[in-house]
Amino acid sequence: MSTQIRVLYDGKYYVEPLVTTATWSGDVAQPHRTLTLSLSNTLNGEDQEVAFELGKELRLYVDGKGVFRGVIFTYDITDKGDAVVIAYDENVYLTKNVDTRKFVKMTAGGIIAELCKSFGIPTGSIASTGYVIPRMILRNRSLWDMMVTALTETRKQNGRKFVVYASNGKLGLREKKDAAVRWMIEDGVNIVSANRTRSIEELRTAVKVVGGESEEKQIVATEKNTELAKRYGLMQHYESADSKLNASQLRQLAKTRLKELSTVREDVSVSALGITEVVAGTAVYAFESMTDLVGGFYVNADSHTFSNGTHMMDLTLSKTDDLPKLEYEDDEEAKESAKESKKKAKEKAKKGA
Repeated sequence: MSTQIRVLYDGKYYVEPLVTTATWSGDVAQPHRTLTLSLSNTLNGEDQEVAFELGKELRLYVDGKGVFRGVIFTYDITDKGDAVVIAYDENVYLTKNVDTRKFVKMTAGGIIAELCKSFGIPTGSIASTGYVIPRMILRNRSLWDMMVTALTETRKQNGRKFVVYASNGKLGLREKKDAAVRWMIEDGVNIVSANRTRSIEELRTAVKVVGGESEEKQIVATEKNTELAKRYGLMQHYESADSKLNASQLRQLAKTRLKELSTVREDVSVSALGITEVVAGTAVYAFESMTDLVGGFYVNADSHTFSNGTHMMDLTLSKTDDLPKLEYEDDEEAKESAKESKKKAKEKAKKGA
């Protein structure tokens, strides 16, 4: 069945007759989706048919359904009229704005909403993230890095995972577990090729978390997966935690980190007939006999290609549900810790003299 696309430029001109290939893609490590158009932008071989302008809007419709709305960031054209247009949805501005901010007793959802309000970014549904972050000072960070850091802190405490997305020009936040699994890809039906890799390179069978205001008042929390340690060997993750966390919070952090890290990484790449709804952040059921691919997977990255009426998609799938992570370290605490270490080193040197 042929797939029909329409591409609307600047809200006025449908330019799909010029398009040779349209690629619509996304990745959970980036807040925005991308539309890349390859065009033959001339009819007479001498002049441009459409003079695309940076900053103008592009929209992509697939079989009548709008799937992308974004802003042109790059336009490239040769003397032959061969052109490439690259546009990003509005979430790209999260990566283009840098600031320094202090947040006190706020959830990640609250932080995201506040950042969007401050920078005039429209928001849709913002999920409740639960964990209240005691304090977070983020210096010279992009808005995206700030959001990812806040979501990472939340995930470390309560194990909940969230996805930032764009819909109808608005930023949204949803919990990963809410991703509906409605699509199936399988060999003999829509899979063209598949590859599966399993690895314990990043697996850890024990976790040690250290907190406390000083070495004298140090709090240690440890967790171990005995069964996995027996099977794969002892591999311990070590982490320094926020000094303001109490013993109970440190234990919870250790448990959450162990659960997160004691997983066999499974990565799958699949090329299949295109399904518009299957994009980064969603989930699918996949079945392929040779690679023994069976079960539910999260889509970490997707690339949909439309050319000559065909729609193909290349997917990166994962059982481990990877999301971008940025660890938070309080700058002031880091400086104080460094000063304390230098002071102790000097005292030891004096005693040894």
